[in-house]
Amino acid sequence: MAVIKNQKTGMWEVRTYYKDWTGTRRQKTKRGFAKKSDALEWERAFKLKDELNINMKFADFVELYLSDIQPRIKYNSYLTKKHIIETKILPYFGHRKLNEIRPADVIQWQNEIMKLKKDNGEAYSPTYLKTIHNQLSAILNHAVNMYDLKDNVARKAGSMGKEESKEIMFWTQEEYQAFIEQVADKPISYYAFEILYWTGIREGELLALTPNDFDFTKKTLRINKSYQRLEGKDVITDPKTPKSNRVIVMPDFLALEIEDFISRLDGIRNDDRIFTISKSYLHHEMDRGAKLAGVKRIKIHGLRHSHISLLIHMGYSALAIAERVGHEAVDITYHYAHLFPTVQSDMAVHLDSEREELINVRKK
Repeated sequence: MAVIKNQKTGMWEVRTYYKDWTGTRRQKTKRGFAKKSDALEWERAFKLKDELNINMKFADFVELYLSDIQPRIKYNSYLTKKHIIETKILPYFGHRKLNEIRPADVIQWQNEIMKLKKDNGEAYSPTYLKTIHNQLSAILNHAVNMYDLKDNVARKAGSMGKEESKEIMFWTQEEYQAFIEQVADKPISYYAFEILYWTGIREGELLALTPNDFDFTKKTLRINKSYQRLEGKDVITDPKTPKSNRVIVMPDFLALEIEDFISRLDGIRNDDRIFTISKSYLHHEMDRGAKLAGVKRIKIHGLRHSHISLLIHMGYSALAIAERVGHEAVDITYHYAHLFPTVQSDMAVHLDSEREELINVRKK
């Protein structure tokens, strides 16, 4: 390694060599240091990272962590993790050495985080506090599993916050019908909500749909992508989970509606997005329609809940419903367990009948 001063710019720079993951020797140059001490500090940190030495600063390890996980998760998930790390974790632990953080330090950090307020002055929810803690724990767990850190001190300290059991908000079929009549004046809104309610797909899946995804002969809808607006750009990603890749059979009336709607979109190509609207537009339309219809306001995702509750009411099994809506596991569908009709009364009637039949047989 060499730390030298660039005579033209007057700034310090570091030139060093390292081996990449294939064993190839490569050169790394870092320029723009105003002071030699800054260049030397960067050189020291780079050497620790190159040697995977857990004596490195927590902030330097976070760079390794993020580069390790970025190719393995969806980009919007990566951005969420990065935001939490940069705003809630690095300000407290960034300057500390990775292997010198203690459980007591995590407790003090938790106490500070729990004092923070949102922009509107409200405290963070228990669920979000748990998410923040889990992110710190994930970083340290990565260091334990991959880089030989001795302990995950966040796990030793214990979590903060908790998972909240949220009420599942949905519309009955009557409430949905009242709502959809109020937004029928805008075709783009009407057909978007018709698909959401009668198929149970997610909002991002709706906004990624193209004409190619429909087979009107078989009356099927293919789900194989999702739409996100990230960093000011339209991004098409894989669906939420592997099971989200699915083919949904549409009711006849919906297939006819959507076929007619697409046929009236001038110049649309087979791989163009059908609904070139924003999520905020859909939220505004939900507000408008619910208010005019006089029904309770639910979230866009509540239409997915509404579809599931309708299928439960129609008597379909949790397994069949999970396959249709793309739940990764049937356990997720059982979150709606309170909506499934109970069979206890039927069981009791059948037991009475069995006992009576047995008694009659014995009397004979």
